[in-house]
Amino acid sequence: MFSSIGKYVKNCIKSLDPILFICTVLLSLISIVTIIGAVDNFGTRKLIMQVAMTVAGIIATLVIANIDYHLIVDKLWLYMLGVSALLLVITLVFGSSGENMETANMSWLKIPGIGIMIQPSEFVKIAMVCTYAKHISLVGDTINKPRSLIGLALHAGLIVGLILISGDLGVALVYMGFLLIMLFVAGLSGFYFLGGAALILIAFPIIWEHLALYQQERIIVGFNPELDPMGKGMQPLLSKQCIENGGFFGIGLMGKGDYEVLPASHTDFIFATVCEKFGILGGVLVIALLLVMVVRMLLIARSCGRDYGSLICVGVAAIVIVQTVENIGMCLAMLPVVGLTLPFLSCGGSSVLATYVLLSLVHSIKGHKPKSRRW
Repeated sequence: MFSSIGKYVKNCIKSLDPILFICTVLLSLISIVTIIGAVDNFGTRKLIMQVAMTVAGIIATLVIANIDYHLIVDKLWLYMLGVSALLLVITLVFGSSGENMETANMSWLKIPGIGIMIQPSEFVKIAMVCTYAKHISLVGDTINKPRSLIGLALHAGLIVGLILISGDLGVALVYMGFLLIMLFVAGLSGFYFLGGAALILIAFPIIWEHLALYQQERIIVGFNPELDPMGKGMQPLLSKQCIENGGFFGIGLMGKGDYEVLPASHTDFIFATVCEKFGILGGVLVIALLLVMVVRMLLIARSCGRDYGSLICVGVAAIVIVQTVENIGMCLAMLPVVGLTLPFLSCGGSSVLATYVLLSLVHSIKGHKPKSRRW
């Protein structure tokens, strides 16, 4: 029995892409070590959750990497889309804004009987990347025809629309970002992108009026925190102060610093905490690991040819890019604070586990050769 289990685990490990796996584990270790150094401020519960979700994520990676992604996506993609939409609707009806949050968005759902809060939109990313890649593959070379584009727009609009209704603008922007990148790579004409940009510019005044007051304030102050240094601008300014305080080598793992008074220093602003404890050196290491991950995923995507697995890899890479740029941008007080996690680093069970599963899809694609040209 034990020999069979050992053989299975060995086969699972062989299915992994070593570069991706090493990068993800190192990022998780940096996160866990940082939380240990700030456990008096963050709390033991967050440390336990981060460790538990990292272990669960690694196990999920070993299992999913050993499964041919075609077997899942080809047969279940429509069901995945339907369940995703249903889950978001349930969240709208029964969800809440989470713990200690000023926002009125309905993006968190409590699991009955357990009491654990999850963020369904994090897991819906997994289904959306897979289903959109499959949809694009079915459209094929007709992607620029109006009928095909309307179908893809309805597909994206269903999920993004539900997230926007929930009030979670930050997550909705991530979805729009990676979906647009997938469409661009799939060959959507640049004229559509230019037309879409023009429509956004025209519709911006209307969109602005329908944003909540706190969202408007975050956007305005996000690009210039000094406008409200004691209010909406305080968080990004404190974050920037943490990074500056860390210097090149940081204040040390157990050092007490400005991160202790920085709101969300364990989640949205974990990068500032890492930089204060480990300095610019630590911050550069985090960025380098994320960059290597993205490059590796794009190389795997390129090796897939026109199989839709290539688009899944692009979608996952795009999620990492969009979240990393926005998260680090707001930590540097350069971009609006929209409540996005830094992949693998930020505390949060939903984010950590969902991101591991996303990367496990890339492992599966790397380990299973495309069956045919799909798009």
